[in-house]
Amino acid sequence: MRRVTLFVNGTSTNGKVVAVYGSLVDLLSVASSKLGIKASNIYNGKGGLIDDIALIRDDDVLYVSEGDSFVDPVEDSEHQREVRSRAHTDWLTLNVGGRCFTTTRSTLVKEPESMLAHMFRDKDVWGNTQDEHGAYLIDRSPDYFEPILNYLRHGQLIINDGINLLGILEEARFFGIERLAEQLDGLIKNSQPPDDHSPISRKEFVRFLLATPTKSELRCQGLNFSGADLSRLDLRYINFKMANLSRCNLTHANLCGSSLERADLSNSNLDGANLQGVKMLCTNAEGASLRGCNFEDPAGLKANLEGANLKGVDMEGSQMTGINLRVATLKNAKLKNCNLRGATLAGTDLENCDLSGCDLQEANLRGSNVKGAIFEEMLTPLHMSQSVR
Repeated sequence: MRRVTLFVNGTSTNGKVVAVYGSLVDLLSVASSKLGIKASNIYNGKGGLIDDIALIRDDDVLYVSEGDSFVDPVEDSEHQREVRSRAHTDWLTLNVGGRCFTTTRSTLVKEPESMLAHMFRDKDVWGNTQDEHGAYLIDRSPDYFEPILNYLRHGQLIINDGINLLGILEEARFFGIERLAEQLDGLIKNSQPPDDHSPISRKEFVRFLLATPTKSELRCQGLNFSGADLSRLDLRYINFKMANLSRCNLTHANLCGSSLERADLSNSNLDGANLQGVKMLCTNAEGASLRGCNFEDPAGLKANLEGANLKGVDMEGSQMTGINLRVATLKNAKLKNCNLRGATLAGTDLENCDLSGCDLQEANLRGSNVKGAIFEEMLTPLHMSQSVR
């Protein structure tokens, strides 16, 4: 392995020792990174242009330029070095969109590949326009430029309240500060809400609940709560129409007066939930567990589950006085020991449904399908007038 010492063209200080490998292009890339310049040419100590990596020997001292001709560091006078040093530390004023910013040249050239570095690395190379006070005119937004200038000063991205991240991102891209642009891009992605199909978590939903006054209606129509833990929450009078609540944990939740019309509650757990006056028309609750739920409202508001899909549900021990289950599907459901007094079960599919120990007094089963249904240990006798198919 060969080692060489690299200096910026015309200087003999702040050199870098690097390993030589690969091609000449690889060495130029290393030189750009180490010296903070856009390396184009490499010269030996006598000013000879090196165009082949094979010409480089171990422990050579080489001088790297950005395309300019070779400058002998021995002939570089003390005055010239002082001028060049001052050029990177002198103060400049920028007039950005009408607001003035004062900074040093060294700050503006910290990102060597940026537009600002190219504009101010060498004096008057770009012929930058100045106002009557000598400030360099830049036609950009000062609000979005300020965080970029502060980033160049101390390397930290600090954004004041009310400043749009997208605006700063566009400025960073305009000025070619790629590392800052990547950082801003990540911040913007993390700050955006999940897409419409991402399930809402318990933490996010609790934040919604806490931010909503108790008298305000919370609209959750069509939202995705799939798999969320919403157990023991106060969810009264919330609009869950057509929401995805599949596989949710809603045990002991208070859903009194809530609307669950056409919602998906398949395979959810609602054991012990308060469902007084709930609206569940055409709801899909196939495979759900509703053990020990209370559908009975003392004020007389009846729960409405008309047309609901309740295949295979477990509703054992639930209070369902006066409930409307008209034309609902309860095939293979478990309704053991349920209170179904005055319930409307007209046209309901109760095939293979277990109704053991149920109270069906004054319940309407006209036109219901009771094929294979179990009516053992009934609390009150079931009259034929109640079930006419």
